[in-house]
Amino acid sequence: MFTLTYVYRDSTAVLGPLATYAEPHCYDLCAEHSERLTAPMGWELVRLPVETPSEPSADDLEALADAVREAAKPAPGGVEPVGQATEVGRRGHLRVLRSEPAGTQPTQE
Repeated sequence: MFTLTYVYRDSTAVLGPLATYAEPHCYDLCAEHSERLTAPMGWELVRLPVETPSEPSADDLEALADAVREAAKPAPGGVEPVGQATEVGRRGHLRVLRSEPAGTQPTQE
């Protein structure tokens, strides 16, 4: 995956690594489309070097597994504060939330 960005002031199109956050006037492209990309007449196309991802190491996989385990742990007492609400139930990845009256803090039972 690649991100295409236009710099209109310089008549330049920049194709680089996939952006880590959304930004106006940026477009994500697959490898096939990025290879066939051409710039309009009078424009320059700059292709930034993109590192090819290496195989994850055992440490990377272990850190990912630990993060998933930590995220999957239930909250103490089965009640988890979520913003201005409290989680009262769960079904798979969906949560049932109860709104708290204004000015009160969710309590953990």
